[in-house]
Amino acid sequence: MSAVVYFLSGDAALLALAAVGALAARRPYGSNLIYAIAFAISTAMLIGAGVQLLGGTKGDAIVLPLGLPWIGAHFRVDALSAFFLVVIDLGGAAASLYGLGDARHEHSPGRVLPFFPAFLAGMNLVLVADDAYAFLLSWEFMSIASWALVMAHHRDGDNARAGYVYLVMAGFGTFMLLLAFALLATPAGSYAFDAMRAAGPTPAVAGLAFMLALVGAGSKAGIVPLHVWLPLAHPAAPSHVSALMSGVMTKVAVYGFVRIVFDLAGPQGWWWSVPVLIVGAGTALLGVLYALMQHDLKRLLAYHTVENIGIIFIGLGLALAFRAFGMTSAAALAMTAALLHTFNHSLFKSLLFFGAGAVLSATGERDMEHLGGLIHNMPRTAFAFLVGCAAISALPPFNGFVSEWLTFQAILLSPELSSWVLKILAPAVGALLALSAALAAACFAKAFGITFLGRPRTDAAKQARETNRFALGAMFALAALCLLAGVFPGLFIDALSPVVSAAVGGRMPAQAGIAWLSIAPIAESRSSYNGLLVFLFIAISASLAASVIHRFASAALRRAPAWDCGFPDASPATQYTAESFAQPIRRVFGGVAFVMHERIDMPEPGDTRPAHFELTLSDRIWELLYAPLAKGVERVAAVLNRLQFLTIRQYLSVVFGALVTLLVVLASWP
Repeated sequence: MSAVVYFLSGDAALLALAAVGALAARRPYGSNLIYAIAFAISTAMLIGAGVQLLGGTKGDAIVLPLGLPWIGAHFRVDALSAFFLVVIDLGGAAASLYGLGDARHEHSPGRVLPFFPAFLAGMNLVLVADDAYAFLLSWEFMSIASWALVMAHHRDGDNARAGYVYLVMAGFGTFMLLLAFALLATPAGSYAFDAMRAAGPTPAVAGLAFMLALVGAGSKAGIVPLHVWLPLAHPAAPSHVSALMSGVMTKVAVYGFVRIVFDLAGPQGWWWSVPVLIVGAGTALLGVLYALMQHDLKRLLAYHTVENIGIIFIGLGLALAFRAFGMTSAAALAMTAALLHTFNHSLFKSLLFFGAGAVLSATGERDMEHLGGLIHNMPRTAFAFLVGCAAISALPPFNGFVSEWLTFQAILLSPELSSWVLKILAPAVGALLALSAALAAACFAKAFGITFLGRPRTDAAKQARETNRFALGAMFALAALCLLAGVFPGLFIDALSPVVSAAVGGRMPAQAGIAWLSIAPIAESRSSYNGLLVFLFIAISASLAASVIHRFASAALRRAPAWDCGFPDASPATQYTAESFAQPIRRVFGGVAFVMHERIDMPEPGDTRPAHFELTLSDRIWELLYAPLAKGVERVAAVLNRLQFLTIRQYLSVVFGALVTLLVVLASWP
């Protein structure tokens, strides 16, 4: 069986499972059955994708008699699609395993089970599509299936609004991609990717297609200012679906951008890198600033997806710049950093959403101000979540550090570029990336500390219990991969070499032969990193410190009241809060990144009224761009709404006027 037939068979099995899910939702063990089969299919496809990636696929293709008449539907598996298939199916397998244990908490299985395997199938079909029609059809199917999952709990809070905003932005992104493919189509009207590559668009057409692809794929990925749907939709979905949307679906958008820009659009101009770098840096910084302000744990994680998408696009922008100036080795380094961060983010973001889901199932709370002290009742979940926090904060020896370190190494090569614009822009991007990395560490100190440490703030947090073994299995598997990719990064870098070579025409030096499993992006004499030695140093130092303390200090375990900082009141209200973490950052950046209104009611001396503080914080981009647009649409809709209340004579007049207008246009057309 050819590789493409293998993956199409898996997609067909997932689509069949979606149909079964509609019936199984009414059965007592229907959820377990659907998630178990989805896990098996995703695992099989993951293994197949890994074999294709490591085995050096040459591009297996097939044309099926589907789609447009006399054209058919083209499907193909190459190195690029094989890598992203690994990302998607690893995330799908982990989400299915988590769903096996968490299904009993789902109160609307009929709204989830049919669309979960359909969502997986849609993402996989996008990656194997080899013509514009199959790509866009699969893209829309993926969007509709994920929208249905966002609307699964449509009666909760603002979920219906989240679904509406998501649907509008998804349609906008698809329209932009449609225009991009229309520009790249051959003069003969062929939409097959092979024909687009062979035709080779003019530089002007290619540049316009690039901008459309940046907007279209970027809106699905969540780049600023097209990110507004993401922090609404991702938290609204069930937790394992949130993990898929943040950790996996955004990578399908990255794939779409890479496929169009690095594969179909032909030779790139150096200026292409400028908007990508600016958008990437702004997305990274604003994403983490938005995240720091959040009290909702799932929304905080959703905003951090925005930040990490920005980091990925910084790497892609650097790869475009280096490739345009013929710096193949530097382009390979930047592309490797972007793709490795794509993989890494899928791991730790899925892990963190699973942890947030476990907290939500145990307490019924997403607001961190209502949590606290969960490390005592949920120690395994706390440990796994802590690993994810360290990884996303780019702390060694975990995987997030490696990909961000490689990105910085690529930035350090920017002085060799010939363009002064890029020589100035790249260091500024590096400074913003460093700032966002520091803020990310602060954000996840807040997320872990407020959620798991201290004393329980509510009875729900006090009565929480550890999550089920399937959810723990999914979390610990991802935590192990985060450590493995951080300790042995050279193995993952070498696995990416066929993808990088196909995208930029070169690859990083082979890392497997370097002593002590170190990695050297350019040369060992310039810079290197050894994750294994860092891990051993941390493990040995921590063990030695613990043994010395227990050997020379008290050998007995003692429990005593914690230092009360001068406040002997045992109330949890005296603890540090999520707002306390955010307040210094809000004061520094609040006037720039947010629309902020503070109202303080401080009683006069002698007045026994309690003081009152009220804070209103909103997204400045939403207020400046989307709110006026929404109001304009409402006004136009109110005017057009009158058309449905016309008389018969008025309707006939409107039709006659439209017909005359069309005839005049046709008569005057050259």
